[in-house]
Amino acid sequence: MASSIDPTCDPTLKSFIPVDSDTHFPIQNLPYGIFSPTRREDPRFGVRIGDQVLDLAVLQDCGLLDSASLPDGIFSYPVLNPFMELPKEQRRAVRLLVSGLLREEEPTLRDNLNLRQRALLPADSVTMHMPVAVRDYTDFYSSKEHATNVGIMFRGKENALMPNWLQLPVGYHGRASSIGISGEDVIRPHGQTIAPDAEFSTFGPSRLMDFELEMGFFVGSGSEQGKPIPINQAADKIFGMVLVNDWSARDIQKWEYQPLGPFNSKNFATHISPWVVTMDALEPFRLEAPAQDPEPLAYLRENDRHTFDINLEVEITAEGDDEGLKVCASNFKHLYWTMAQQLAHHSVTGCNMSSGDMLASGTISGPDKGSFGSMLEITWRGTEPVILPGGKERKFLADGDTVAMSGWCQGDGYRVGFGEVANKILPALDLL
Repeated sequence: MASSIDPTCDPTLKSFIPVDSDTHFPIQNLPYGIFSPTRREDPRFGVRIGDQVLDLAVLQDCGLLDSASLPDGIFSYPVLNPFMELPKEQRRAVRLLVSGLLREEEPTLRDNLNLRQRALLPADSVTMHMPVAVRDYTDFYSSKEHATNVGIMFRGKENALMPNWLQLPVGYHGRASSIGISGEDVIRPHGQTIAPDAEFSTFGPSRLMDFELEMGFFVGSGSEQGKPIPINQAADKIFGMVLVNDWSARDIQKWEYQPLGPFNSKNFATHISPWVVTMDALEPFRLEAPAQDPEPLAYLRENDRHTFDINLEVEITAEGDDEGLKVCASNFKHLYWTMAQQLAHHSVTGCNMSSGDMLASGTISGPDKGSFGSMLEITWRGTEPVILPGGKERKFLADGDTVAMSGWCQGDGYRVGFGEVANKILPALDLL
């Protein structure tokens, strides 16, 4: 548990907007997103509360956020970046004001019907957009269980973990331009693959499409080139978190990854959940991170080594089926390398970090098969297929499959959640 909890996270708080105990968006959450009230209107800032979206641009125009001393029109921007760059104290002032306006005993918004109609919109009536302008994207490999599973498959138990894995957070630079949000389709990619024992590769659609259950965080305030972020200041640079599906084409990956790692097998699509949950909202769910052995080098040693208790699930639904199959139930707490360590290591060379940079965790697998975070592990490289409710067999993902990931922290009678990232696989284009 954290030593001090933001008053906006008080589990006894109630909003005048009714929410169920299992909703992901109670008053204790208040995540930020970018939405348009209609397809013809410009994107702007919103906060999710229950099944409603609160328009922050309207609140600012009405003077209800004046005490936070915000730049004019900051909530009318089409991305969260300008707000993310503000000092943490100023962002917390906004959270406190919004929480106060939504409380059940506060009449300002509750009793003003005209204002409520302008400022509160049904979530299912708005159009969501990418919440952040992502300048750079880095994907890590921070789950010891996942790295071990993959190592066993390809190198055997004796050499499961590479010598560097326990000493630094392994990562690679991803493709920021192909990051999208929940609801968008993903087209099966083409690429080079090679058959077992073949001498030459062939070109065509990937046959081994996979998901990777991940979480990502956004950098709030950046850093100057040449000035690393100290490990014990790294957490203060993190604005908030989202769910991440890092789509993977395993057959393309197998052929291309040596010697420089993933490339076309990863760059075709990455999807995130549209609501960014702030670190303030997650604070009550802080817990101690897994012990590290051997002890990392000094620049990676944390005075306050912590992670968060975030339940994660993945469901696959075949096209035409009425129900899906839950293929994974994992937890963010399993990760061996923390977000602070990822950020400190990324910047230790003097690499400058920018507001909106996204760093993802890598596949989050737990200790047992039911918690494995990819089809590669769940079906153990295709040797142990799963059967969907409609009777269809899956070794990897098929065209028409929808992969839905969800995540939440469980409080006493309430949840702080991320919603979901759900996307459908479409057939490869006809390139030949």
